[in-house]
Amino acid sequence: MASKPATIDFVAELFCQATKKTLEKSTRKEIKYSKTIQVIPEVGLKPDIGCFVQFSGDYNGLAILNFSASAAMDLYRSYMLAMGLPASDLAKEFTSTEVVDTIGEMTNQIMGKAMQLVEGKFELTSYIGQPKALALNTAITLTPDLDYKDSRRLVFSIDTNRFQMEMALERTEFVALPS
Repeated sequence: MASKPATIDFVAELFCQATKKTLEKSTRKEIKYSKTIQVIPEVGLKPDIGCFVQFSGDYNGLAILNFSASAAMDLYRSYMLAMGLPASDLAKEFTSTEVVDTIGEMTNQIMGKAMQLVEGKFELTSYIGQPKALALNTAITLTPDLDYKDSRRLVFSIDTNRFQMEMALERTEFVALPS
């Protein structure tokens, strides 16, 4: 008998959809995601740019997006060009404040869409804090609240660049009541 998927896997699928929809709209580029969700023991920020945000309410968790320098620059450039900024005005280094701030803003938009999708499907609401984006030269393992027992990694790509979302969710199960 096949085991029933964990609630975090349903939430992760909605986070994948939110990331794809949000970034495709804002960058005007195709975003793909792996149909495989990875179970991981812990979440962390990884070089070159990491961004984290907590969410709380009817369900609680932590989301982290990790980008290589090339993935961050691809997303940043596509985002800014789609908004009409000339290429000559764009930052050249992934460590620039403009790139890091843009990654934070994109994360905020992704999480807003993710919360909207979860609420639409499960009628549960959660609110996000302010995303914190950092340029990193070493990995940082985050140890969220001990109630966050389940962790997953989701893999995305833009052009030839890959980036990941890692998420931790409190141990919870969404059970639909009979109508």
